Amino acid sequence: MRFLFAFLMVLYLFFSCSDKNDIRIDVSKINIDFLIKRYEVDFYESTKETLPKVKEKYPYLFPKEFTDSLAIIKVNDKQEQELFAETQNIYENFSFVEKQISSLFKHIKYYNPTFKPPNVITMITNIDYENRVIYSDSLLLISLDVYLGKNHPFYGDYPKYIKENNSKDHIVVDAAKAIIDQQVYPSINRDFISKMIQEGKRMYLLDLYLPLISDNVKMGYSQNKFNWATSNEEQVWMYFIDKKLLFSTDTKLNKRFLENAPFSKFYNEQDNATPGKIGVWIGWQIVKSYMKHNDVSLQELLEINESDLFNKSKYKPKK
Repeated sequence: MRFLFAFLMVLYLFFSCSDKNDIRIDVSKINIDFLIKRYEVDFYESTKETLPKVKEKYPYLFPKEFTDSLAIIKVNDKQEQELFAETQNIYENFSFVEKQISSLFKHIKYYNPTFKPPNVITMITNIDYENRVIYSDSLLLISLDVYLGKNHPFYGDYPKYIKENNSKDHIVVDAAKAIIDQQVYPSINRDFISKMIQEGKRMYLLDLYLPLISDNVKMGYSQNKFNWATSNEEQVWMYFIDKKLLFSTDTKLNKRFLENAPFSKFYNEQDNATPGKIGVWIGWQIVKSYMKHNDVSLQELLEINESDLFNKSKYKPKK
């Protein structure tokens, strides 16, 4: 069951002005309990005789339409077996990812003591990169075949900005984002600045949950794209102001500056050099500025109206 803002009940967490830049915390004494089940191993190594045991172990992955005969055809498919074999070459030992996920769950539980870690189910989904990680109730489903490495030949025809996220380090980021999506609702305000700030709140939670992950990985940027964002923050902000976009309700701005894309659309000759979703980046900087200049709890951050947050953020883009 969704815990939907349950962490908002945590009233004891405050960030003082002196320690807001240090978000690392000691989670070593936090106890969590979850299982990791390797569905892709159990399924693709199954036979007609052992398949019933797999179905018993993972009933939620076997709808009525998925008959035993269809399952065996899928198991014996040559291309799927090749994908399974390649996935196992990289993830037969899952300890590195397990350690990262365990740290993620501990950090979430630190900020939200009511959090119940979901069981983790690994699988392959024929490289369904639009559904890399699915969080539902007590389960976290991870499609390992999406994380074989950005230069893997299986991704040869994929756009570069998609492949940038197809590496092992992005598993825990996508897992955190899937959980955060159920903690932070979309903004009810339709203007562009509110949407940016709402995305910024999500990114700030990523900071808290994944303090050891680099900012470019959290954004899904290559190093070059990340450098562009940090070097052009002031120019981007001035563009938004000059074009009177901040309080615009034009939904086309979502695709131009908030949604995942190869680049942001300023409609000039330098667009190809820009990273996608630059509005998310700006929103993140606004929220960080707000937390730096205001002595507020995490609860207050997540509840505050975006307009009020903006007005109190004292945001000044880096030159």
